[in-house]
Amino acid sequence: MGWSEYILAAVAFLATHSIPLRPAMRQPIELRIGMPMFLMLYSALSIAALGWLIIAAGRAPYIALWAWAPWQLWVPQVGMALVCLIAALTLGRPNPFSFGGARNAEFNPAQPGLIGWMRHPLLVVLALWAGVHIVPNGDLAHVLMFGSFCLFALLGIVMIDRRRKRNMGAAWVTMRAQTTPWPRPRLSTNAIMRTAIGAAIYIVLIWAHPALFGVYPFG
Repeated sequence: MGWSEYILAAVAFLATHSIPLRPAMRQPIELRIGMPMFLMLYSALSIAALGWLIIAAGRAPYIALWAWAPWQLWVPQVGMALVCLIAALTLGRPNPFSFGGARNAEFNPAQPGLIGWMRHPLLVVLALWAGVHIVPNGDLAHVLMFGSFCLFALLGIVMIDRRRKRNMGAAWVTMRAQTTPWPRPRLSTNAIMRTAIGAAIYIVLIWAHPALFGVYPFG
């Protein structure tokens, strides 16, 4: 199909990540099926669109931009370990600065954890995931795909900062000024459990990578 499937998959991915979130479409659906069901269906649709885009990138005509070398495999291996660790330590934790947080009223600026280093950990995870996968995938289709994800995440950080600052007003400025930028790591049962979960996810991703994407991470 040449580039046709790749273009269709990219358009479908953009559509599924924009159209369903518009208030004119989202609100009537949420009123009918409820927000939890909407989020579950939207997540499933987003994952399906992402999967199709990744498959289509693999089927697109191969146009090399740089030569492959064995050392390039170490970049995503190390990077994905950080991705899993950051996601495990931040997902579902109080974070009033971004999305994905829970119990935001419990956020303590004096002990922000990784939020002191990065206000938008999930977007950092997305940018890091995309960035480290560009290195061993030096063909045009994959560079366009992963590069777009990385750029989208970086722009998202700026956009969400502006939106949160506008919505929270002076509270955003005050809380941001009070947040410790370099917090000391705290060893706790919760942190140990989350780190273990991150390590388990990393192992599962390595094990499932050949079946999901047709590529073994270690070459």
